[in-house]
Amino acid sequence: MKFDRREVEAEFARWWSIGNAGEDWASWARLYTPDAYYIDHFWGPLHGRDEIDLWIHAVMKGVPEIYGVLDWYTIENGIVTFHYRNRRDNPSDEGPPYWDFAGLSVLWYAGDGLWSKEEDFWDRTGARDTSVEYAAACERAGLTEPLQRMTRKHWPDAPSWARHEAPPSPSWLTRDDVPGITKPRELRDLLTRLRD
Repeated sequence: MKFDRREVEAEFARWWSIGNAGEDWASWARLYTPDAYYIDHFWGPLHGRDEIDLWIHAVMKGVPEIYGVLDWYTIENGIVTFHYRNRRDNPSDEGPPYWDFAGLSVLWYAGDGLWSKEEDFWDRTGARDTSVEYAAACERAGLTEPLQRMTRKHWPDAPSWARHEAPPSPSWLTRDDVPGITKPRELRDLLTRLRD
């Protein structure tokens, strides 16, 4: 099906603004079709909104310091390809202002403001390296609590919908039923319980 590029771009802006910028992951998960297919090449495949919702809340709760910074996007035939940086702000006075590792995703528009498929690729080596550097900076700064790590100091200048000026209040803060995870086997256990 062919979609008007202006519609796709507007819906992508809404999708990014709600999730990556606003961190309302509960509303973001509802922007997928009920039967959506999502593949992250680290975490594995997800089938449907419920699995996407569980996954995004558990993952973001596991790394509360990470936020997404949009670099660029292209749109063709209802498919959005975008490059972003997963960013951790430096809590210490020593070192760079932040650490990034790259990601590239492809997102398929289904119409009516919904998305039917997503495929994510990101730099695992960069994720590991930046996590080590970030942990050392947290130790230097005396940060011991996960919520202390939720700074969002270095948003992109544009577009305006790719940034969020208010203090972060991610939807996972209200999800006591979901643990924070950092390993694919933890996700597999959560998905097994969801499917049973």
